[in-house]
Amino acid sequence: MRSIKNPSLAQLLMQLRFTPQDKQRSELEAAEKLYALIDETKQYPFDFVSFHITGFHPQGDIDHQLIEGRELRHDLELFIARLSGKLVTPACEQSEKVYSAEELAERFNVSTKTIARWRRRGLLARKFVFDDGGHRFGFLESTVERFVHNHPRLVAQAGRFRRLTAKERQQVVRQARSLAAKTSLSRHQIIEDICGKLGIAHETARYTLAEYEKQHPDRPVFRRPSGRMRPTEAAELYRLHKQGIGVRQLMARFDRSRATIYRIVNQRRAMTLLARKIEFVPSDEFLREDVRKHILGSPLKIDKPEPGKRVEPFEMVGESLLPEYLQVLTTTAVLSRDEEIELFRRYNFLKYLVATERHRIRLANVSATLLAQLEDYLEQAENIRRTLIEANLRLVVSIASKHTGDGANFSELVSKGNFALIQAVEEYDHTKGFRFSRRASLNIAKEYAKVSGRSTELTRRRAESLATIRRGLQETAADVLAIERTRQSLAEVIREELDEREQYVILHHFGLVGTSVRKETKTLKQIGDELCLTKERIRQIELTALQKLRQCLSKEQFELLTG
Repeated sequence: MRSIKNPSLAQLLMQLRFTPQDKQRSELEAAEKLYALIDETKQYPFDFVSFHITGFHPQGDIDHQLIEGRELRHDLELFIARLSGKLVTPACEQSEKVYSAEELAERFNVSTKTIARWRRRGLLARKFVFDDGGHRFGFLESTVERFVHNHPRLVAQAGRFRRLTAKERQQVVRQARSLAAKTSLSRHQIIEDICGKLGIAHETARYTLAEYEKQHPDRPVFRRPSGRMRPTEAAELYRLHKQGIGVRQLMARFDRSRATIYRIVNQRRAMTLLARKIEFVPSDEFLREDVRKHILGSPLKIDKPEPGKRVEPFEMVGESLLPEYLQVLTTTAVLSRDEEIELFRRYNFLKYLVATERHRIRLANVSATLLAQLEDYLEQAENIRRTLIEANLRLVVSIASKHTGDGANFSELVSKGNFALIQAVEEYDHTKGFRFSRRASLNIAKEYAKVSGRSTELTRRRAESLATIRRGLQETAADVLAIERTRQSLAEVIREELDEREQYVILHHFGLVGTSVRKETKTLKQIGDELCLTKERIRQIELTALQKLRQCLSKEQFELLTG
């Protein structure tokens, strides 16, 4: 049973149950007039719909989301049918003629099934009490005339529908077979040509040919099969298309038209996109009106490694591949704080756009333009994701090199660190004000904590590789003594600017207790347990303290603290 899709319109119908019948009749007529105005290609706010039907703007909280024209016509049709069912007005009391479905079919020389199809095309029906006492759907004269005026060709074609004689059926089959053999016309075009010559309805010719092919499967009229392609065939077609097989080859292999091939490919692309799990870090910024221009307005330049020299950063790196892995490190630029924030903002916004706009995809009629746009967003997001991962590979190598003394295999550590880095990219929230390296380091450290300390011999080749890595990282490493002096000055500023509780939270959470080589950090929960406060309260204290420090520390000092 069909139901009204829009909850606000369904609620309005429920409210109208309690209005007087005279008011219900006027609102029923208003709904019918509104139905005639709706354009399926446009969108309409519920406030507009409610005002046209009731004459009043809705009170209180309303759904401000726009309603698609196609969906609104569907809902209004059900709205009108159900509201008229509550009134059950006698047909004889109407000021104009009321047709039953049988009477209307007789008037236009069509079947009642055709009348049912017309209703799906926009012929409105109301429920009436007819002379025999039965409650059935009927059609007002004005409603019928309006439908005939809006669909003259549809009505004319249906009027030509009739039962063919055996000789006429043979003629239809003969002409269709001749045209299919001599021309490259589609099935639909051939049927249209026959209808024009014989003066019959399209549905009559289509049904005749379908029945003939059903009864004579060994003697098909058309070279190409009719009906929808089986799911297994469609899946195979899409698989070949992704492998680079051309449209012409697919047309020949599956014996389908070019339009059918594109339709199936687009449907499969849409199904893949709808089934894809898309997660993003939300931000209030994404809800602004001008956010698309603000974030995506300027092109993003991403420096890609030279072809042939790039190694996938998230694959297992064996001993023989360490030089190539180092080559990726040396050709990847280090991101600045601002570049990092911009990349993460754009990355999550692109995924947000796809997640919120893919509901517009209609599998029955896939928009290639919309599909291409959403796929382009995902491709841009993937490029940014790759850039963020490659820019932080040095961090993985640096942390992995410090854990080799525990007997862990270096290549295994690098591989596990890469997966932890990828997870950190997906979870990082740039609006929190902390450097990404902090979140990534925590993820990598947690991953390494899971690695069992299997004893592994440090071979000469492995030792040489490790030494090469450390030498390559020395160029970007800061002087340890300088960092230690800076940390000490940071601790002095913290003690001067913050109260005792804020000092304790900052010093212990950011590892300013101990040395820069072996930091002694604590989680917010650990600090909360020590101070007898909740984790959320500790987070609030930390944010307040950071706001104070941002005012008195330089940009470099603040980044050193939070990074």
